[in-house]
Amino acid sequence: MAIIKSVRGFTPVIGEDCFLADNAVIIGDVVIGDQCSIWFSTVLRGDVNSIRVGNRVNIQDGSVLHTLYQKSTIDIGDDVSIGHNVTIHGAKIENGALIGMGAVVLDGVVVGEGAIVAAGSVVLSNTIIEPGALYGGAPARFIKKVEPEKAMEMNQKIAKNYLMYSKWYTEDENEDNK
Repeated sequence: MAIIKSVRGFTPVIGEDCFLADNAVIIGDVVIGDQCSIWFSTVLRGDVNSIRVGNRVNIQDGSVLHTLYQKSTIDIGDDVSIGHNVTIHGAKIENGALIGMGAVVLDGVVVGEGAIVAAGSVVLSNTIIEPGALYGGAPARFIKKVEPEKAMEMNQKIAKNYLMYSKWYTEDENEDNK
């Protein structure tokens, strides 16, 4: 069962039909929407400021989300995919965005709707990534605009796949309890 811990008077709020991996850690001022999946060894640490996660968001294995005390928050929109081993520290990720595996997204960053941050990228503090843009590298820079329909189709496909994957675990749990 996931570790869900209150701190400083804040207790995490988890939406309906969510999958929380056994060793996921969710602490403090965290609100997670419906149909989300928080995967193995992922940490959402809302001890120093708030973390808000929309609906149908998947935060994949080994990712860490944290903020700066009294300075930054995390706000993640709907249908967002956050790849394996991503670090997000005090950023805003808008609807339908994709953060690739191993990326680092720092305080004050805004990732626009349908934008893509390539795997392994380091997005420096206060960078604004326009909707539908592809950014990559260390430090991350604009690479190209992605056709909005193609970006949204790809990002929504990943989000839907992770919703499907999460169902495999709850089905197995239901079978184990029979």
